[in-house]
Amino acid sequence: MPSSEFYFNVDSGYLEGLVRGFKGGILKAADYINLAQCETLEDLKLHLQSTDYGHFLANETGQLTVSTIDGKLKQKLMNEFHYFRNHAFEPLATFLDFITYSYMIDNIILLITGTLHQRPISELVPKCHPLGSFDQMEAVNIAQTPAELFNAIIVDTPLADFFQDCLSENDMDEMNIEIMRNKLYKVWSTAHGRRDTNFISAGDMSIDKPVL
Repeated sequence: MPSSEFYFNVDSGYLEGLVRGFKGGILKAADYINLAQCETLEDLKLHLQSTDYGHFLANETGQLTVSTIDGKLKQKLMNEFHYFRNHAFEPLATFLDFITYSYMIDNIILLITGTLHQRPISELVPKCHPLGSFDQMEAVNIAQTPAELFNAIIVDTPLADFFQDCLSENDMDEMNIEIMRNKLYKVWSTAHGRRDTNFISAGDMSIDKPVL
């Protein structure tokens, strides 16, 4: 047994317990059958209260809507993810950071595209995924060129290194924005795979490679 395994619980024991708990809380096939039989959203709420989702809708006293449930579920996911990330040590912490970068890319592209179609930023921000939120996000609409986008907003985010190889002098129209998205995802996935291959053991690669 490698000596590192003797010290596994020092940095990772608590997180492993959390993961096992989250896994145990995943809805089973029987839960989905019961949810499919719910006639109203209130019935769905009552059934979810009997699962590990608990009372995440307890403060919703008005009429439930699908968008409300969707928002609360995303908020619950975000809280659990950030709690896990805040207790993670390297190299796991960086691995989790990279997961959020893909959502940041999607959010930026969504905001730019929405701005091109004259959509107000207040309408676009709620549609962004919470795992990809960052402080300068609402200022995306002020950028008129790729250079302005980078210098005013992206330079202070973790995506700066990715954008340097993806920006061009072309105008920010729909075609060039889609090209930018594809380039960003290619650079991000390459960096993600290269970084994670350095610390994932050969035995784990058969499990983690499809994820990367």
